[in-house]
Amino acid sequence: MKIFLGADHNGYHLKEKIEKYLQARGYDVVDEGDERLDPDDDFTIFAGRVVSAMKAEGQHARGILVCGSGQGMAIAANRHKGIRAGLGWSVEAVRDTRNDEDSNVLALPAEILKTDKAWQTVIDTWLETPFAGASRYKRRNRQLDE
Repeated sequence: MKIFLGADHNGYHLKEKIEKYLQARGYDVVDEGDERLDPDDDFTIFAGRVVSAMKAEGQHARGILVCGSGQGMAIAANRHKGIRAGLGWSVEAVRDTRNDEDSNVLALPAEILKTDKAWQTVIDTWLETPFAGASRYKRRNRQLDE
């Protein structure tokens, strides 16, 4: 599975840690920026880069976006057809967003997930939770794209 990463200035340092963590676990990781800490950058740019790269890669690609609250990244990503970004502030939240909505983008709040254990547990849960595939969940995902 290929995972595309993106972060603004508020998520930059966490993104750098996430990249190393995922690579050490054997994932194919592509960093879509920012390449350096820039206090004047905009989260929308990196959400767009990640989503575009995911669409070019195909349906099995996933994205992880990081900003201060995670909300801006989730909002920006969800404006794109076929993208289902969920906010990853807890293990329970990411389990549900994978199981029920088949989320393909994880938006992380750097302001909340301050310890390695916190963000690692959230990411691992999101990556390891399968989509339940219930007919009602599939129907709802189709409705989102319509």
